Amino acid sequence: MTHVAVLMGGWSAERPVSLSSGRACAEALRTAGFDVTEVDVDRNVAAELTRIAPDVAFNALHGPFGEDGCIQGVLETLGLPYTHSGVLASALAMHKPRAKEIMRAAGVPVADSVLVDRFAAAKTHPLDPPYVIKPPNEGSSFGVLIVREDAIHPPQQLYADDWPYGDEVMVESFVEGRELTCAVRGNEPLDVIDIVTDNRFYDYEAKYEIGGSKHILPAELSSFVYQNVQKLALQAHQALGCRGVSRTDFRYDDRLEGISGLICLEVNTQPGMTATSLVPEMAAHAGMSFPELVRWMVEDASCNR
Repeated sequence: MTHVAVLMGGWSAERPVSLSSGRACAEALRTAGFDVTEVDVDRNVAAELTRIAPDVAFNALHGPFGEDGCIQGVLETLGLPYTHSGVLASALAMHKPRAKEIMRAAGVPVADSVLVDRFAAAKTHPLDPPYVIKPPNEGSSFGVLIVREDAIHPPQQLYADDWPYGDEVMVESFVEGRELTCAVRGNEPLDVIDIVTDNRFYDYEAKYEIGGSKHILPAELSSFVYQNVQKLALQAHQALGCRGVSRTDFRYDDRLEGISGLICLEVNTQPGMTATSLVPEMAAHAGMSFPELVRWMVEDASCNR
């Protein structure tokens, strides 16, 4: 029986989400017939993995260390096959400005943005409002600030001594429209979800709280727009060198003609796998149960990803 270590927890701001993802994946893997050990990751993870000697690592970590190439490098050093994307793709996708450069070069439309010092961003508007301020390498909408059209000055919390997201921020033009998302499994795009929320964007509450958002699957779009979302999700996945499962998020302003209002926001190389998560929902719509999905991910695991 294949022994799978499910890596979860860690020490990023996304630790609670990772624990939920990890437990759900561990249960599904047991249902699929694997021998599973749950590993709450700390800085002794290499020693712990050496001790338990699994055949495969299922990466259910989110955020820094788990999603940015760091744990992937540890697993490569150990020679332990693992799920999801490898070192380079993980590092690139996690750093939003670098990812945008690569996606833009690959023909994937992205929003205009600048990378600036947070104190400069707090002093004067880096872009004309409305715009969005994002930490360059966080997930789950942590640290995201929306600056509205009528804002007199930038967010003053950027001056805070306890600002936990580093001294560089990405300032991005705010894109009006619908929240769309599309996963890629291997090199096959899944269906498109339209995320409906009362919040101005798909924030932490909308992502993880029951009732925080409504998922319309398949999204009610013209076939032309729908197919282009799938095409662009696959282009972004391949341009960054992603492996296994990824999920690409878009904004779509349907007031504009054709796909001119379709903008890629980011690629998630470690998409959530909780009860309210999107990828298991897309897989189920395609006829693949949660245990079948995680089985596929384990069978796809490798080093040198």
